[in-house]
Formats: sequence, structure tokens, C-alpha cells
Amino acid sequence: MTSVLGVDGCRGGWVGAEVGPSGISWHLFTHATEFLAHPAAVIAVDIPIGLPDQGVRQCDVLARRRLPGQASSVFPAPIRAALAARTYAEARALSVAVDGRSLSAQCFGILPKIVEVDIALRAAERVGGQEVLEVHPELSFTTLAGVALPRKKSAGGALTRIQLLQAAFGVLPTKVPPEAALDDALDALICAWTALRWLRGECEVLGGERDGTGQVMRIVV
Repeated sequence: MTSVLGVDGCRGGWVGAEVGPSGISWHLFTHATEFLAHPAAVIAVDIPIGLPDQGVRQCDVLARRRLPGQASSVFPAPIRAALAARTYAEARALSVAVDGRSLSAQCFGILPKIVEVDIALRAAERVGGQEVLEVHPELSFTTLAGVALPRKKSAGGALTRIQLLQAAFGVLPTKVPPEAALDDALDALICAWTALRWLRGECEVLGGERDGTGQVMRIVV
């Protein structure tokens, strides 16, 4: 089996869950350039890839529709102009001036990582994202479970997600980088599950239009 890599942001960088012939292994990457250079057939990451100049990405709209009761977990990606902001007030002002809408606090919180991945992808000449997939963990967990799940921050929600991943992968190795919180590790692993689905041709693609730099704006489920 060819290896795949699921990635989620964490304290100090990014946590990666690699699934390959020898099972699951965990990695800590300090920068997006490191996981993009990792020798995996597919890299699936929980971060917006491809940003609109104006408006809302179709993939975000479609993802929200798939998560009734949890739609707030899918916040619209920022417009490209907002990447230049250094403060939340500046990001909101730029968004309103260009697009007529503000920017959520959640989105601003991950803006540095969005910038990091956007720059790294283009520097790596991987425009189009053929090997790098954007994944929304809650959408993937719902697909795996077949039903809506409890909040991931709740005990029941975390345990349910662990059980689902154990059913999919067997025993989960516990030597996770200490920088990763529990939900970071679970999200990275469900990203890897989606990457495996992509290899098998089982994935559904939400959206698919290209942004001004040529990157595909899509969420893979």
C-alpha cells in the first residue's frame, strides 16, 4: 500500500498522521514546506486551499449544507486580500472594503497557517492541488459514521471519533507528538482516511473552481 499523509495544525506547527504498509506513524512538522515535501502519494490537510478574490467558495457552501446543526464548524475561507492583514481589525476592514462582508474570529485565528500553506504550495509548484487535498474533518467523520456526531470537544464526541478510527485502522499508536492536542491528532488521522479514499477513487469533491492563482478551491470527502 502506498503511504498517505493526513495533516492538521497544532501548537508549534502541524501534526501528521501517515498511513502506509507498516501502519500508522505520527510526525511533527514545523512548517508547511516540510509536510509538502514528505514522500506520500497524497497529502490531505485541514486548511483552506485556494482563496476567492470575492464572495464565498462553493465548497464551503456545500460543506455547510452537509453538516446540519454543525454548519458553524465550516467558516468561509478568507478573501485573498485579507492575507495581508496583521490584526483582526485590519482583516475585517479589508474584507468589508473588498467583499462587503467581515471575517470570522475563527478564520482570523488560522490566517497565518492559511498564508503559510498558500505560499508553500505555490513555491512547490503544486498549483492545482492534484496531490494536496483540502479536507474538512467534521465532514469526513460524518461520512465515516453515516450520522451526525456529538461535538468533538465533548468526551462522548472524542470517544466516538476514536472508536470510528479504531474500526477503520485497528489499534491506534499513542506516540503522538506532545505539541498535538487530542482533537488535532484525530483530525489528522481522519484526513489520512480521506486520502486513502482518494487513492481508491471513492471520494466526492465539493466545489472545484479555480482561484486567481490557479489553485483549485475544493473540499474532498
